[in-house]
Amino acid sequence: MAGEFKSLLPYLREYRWRYVAGIVADLAVDAGNIAMPQFIKSAIDLVASGRSSARTLLPILGGMLGLAASIVCGRFLWRFFIHGSSRRIENEMRDRFFAKLMEMPADWFRANKSGDIMARATNDMGAIRQATGMGFITFIDGVFMSAGILAVMFASAPRTAAWAIVPLPLITVLIILFGRMTGSRFRRVQEIFAHLAGIAQESVAGIRVVKAFVKEGLFAAIFARSNDDYRDASMSLVRVFGFFFPFIAFLSGTTTVILLLVGGSAVVGNHMSPGEIVALLAYLDMLIWPMMGAGFTVNTIQRGAASLRRVNEVLDAKPSIATLPGAVDERPEGDIEMRNLHYNYEDAPVPALAGIDLAVPRGTTLGILGRVGSGKSTLLKVLPRLIDPPSGSVFMGGRDVRGLTLSALRSAFGFVPQDSFLFSDSIAANLRFGKGDLGAERFARVASIAALDEDVAGFPEGWETVVGERGLTLSGGQKQRVAIARALAVDPEILVLDDALSAVDADTEERILAALLEERRGRTNIIVSHRVSTLRHADTIIVLESGRIVQRGSHAELLAEAAGFYAEIASLQALEAQLSETEQGIAKDAAAAKTAEAAKTAEAAGAAKTAEAAGAAKTAEATSGD
Repeated sequence: MAGEFKSLLPYLREYRWRYVAGIVADLAVDAGNIAMPQFIKSAIDLVASGRSSARTLLPILGGMLGLAASIVCGRFLWRFFIHGSSRRIENEMRDRFFAKLMEMPADWFRANKSGDIMARATNDMGAIRQATGMGFITFIDGVFMSAGILAVMFASAPRTAAWAIVPLPLITVLIILFGRMTGSRFRRVQEIFAHLAGIAQESVAGIRVVKAFVKEGLFAAIFARSNDDYRDASMSLVRVFGFFFPFIAFLSGTTTVILLLVGGSAVVGNHMSPGEIVALLAYLDMLIWPMMGAGFTVNTIQRGAASLRRVNEVLDAKPSIATLPGAVDERPEGDIEMRNLHYNYEDAPVPALAGIDLAVPRGTTLGILGRVGSGKSTLLKVLPRLIDPPSGSVFMGGRDVRGLTLSALRSAFGFVPQDSFLFSDSIAANLRFGKGDLGAERFARVASIAALDEDVAGFPEGWETVVGERGLTLSGGQKQRVAIARALAVDPEILVLDDALSAVDADTEERILAALLEERRGRTNIIVSHRVSTLRHADTIIVLESGRIVQRGSHAELLAEAAGFYAEIASLQALEAQLSETEQGIAKDAAAAKTAEAAKTAEAAGAAKTAEAAGAAKTAEATSGD
């Protein structure tokens, strides 16, 4: 436990004078509390002697009021200094915790669930605050109040005090057992709470999938089971509390019984004054708080230690990717080059990338095609060091990417992934995410390139429309286009589109690409797509297979390789397009036939109505003639 609290030493040193002031104020309160029964003793003995009067009692009462006022002031001061310090420590630790999360690579978050991280940032931080605040105070009170009270009791009536404190050793043993029992139980509660928070977060984040598969009942049942586990673990902790505190109160009550038996006999035998026994009763009553406080202290420190251990697991984690010593803090420009690039994921049976040699001149567009698992995403990740490439294998502007600071390297990229993430904010705020001072003219320009302006014009609140969590209220194509505009807004040196137009129709895609490539003339673009119609805009196209480049060339050159994967995909997509056009033609012909048939039916119905009307007119004429 002590090892866990060593991590708090820097904070305690920072706020040491606040803690010292709080301790002094708390000790003054303790001294005032210990002194108060002496005033009561004097007043009772004065009344019992028969010599009391308003003149003799007023000084005692005045002293009690003054002492009470000083106790109030002291309590305010220790709360201000101690609790204030604990709040500041919590605030600094939470800032440090979040900053640490921002340092960790994406792989770390795949191994640590969001719910568990949230539990550490909230519940565990609160437990640490309690340990450095109220836990600290109860420890000081427990030590000094107990020592002061026992000293005064033994000084005034040693024999009676000795009998009265007989149950105290048993209480001490119980406190030690209580600490051991609560520590493990509290850790269990925190772990289950983290799991419960994870289920809730995952269910809300994936609500579309849950509803699409009609699995609301399943997720409700999973949550209910975890919630029951949390209840059971909490009740296990509550049962310990439920036994401990009443039993401590019972043992404390026995001290009062002993005092009345022994002290009462002493008063009857004139060995003690009535005021002395009343003062001893007050001291025993005051002694209950340090005893109870000892249990509270043990519980609070155990909780704090368990929570501090969980928080320190994050704070002490070492990022697998970090800026290396001597790195240059300069945004890279120039050609991209890969030299015999190999990359293996841990425990993977085969390399994700093997022998990649590739040069992408500045100002050109590279297209990438490949099957699922061919290494496309890995190739993109090594460029900004989202995963770390081997030294001497990836260069930008002639510099090894490992020799650049992460912030400088990554500032050169604008990434648009297939699964575009949007924040729960307005569309305008999401678009300005990378560049908050984006001017109105540039804003309109990137929105137009991404073909967003027409869509947003139809929204009731326009650009100020607030999207749901992760962009839930927008369609897939709209989310992708907001992400494209967001990347264009920062005017990156290298724009990466990782299948970023997969949810956009072909006509809109063609319009976006034409405007985008015109806008980015002279800068580098990397386009990953499964559509040949998208890749044909690239200056150079590579085809990946099992982590290797198996084809490279222009669109025309790759189409000429009839036996290649690129030409095969192009043929399949051309056939698919022809079939789609044929189906559309058939649908149009069917619709036209239905329209013609409906028109003939309507014409026949009209003719019948006309004939019926003519017959009715003739009948009426004949009737009127009669």
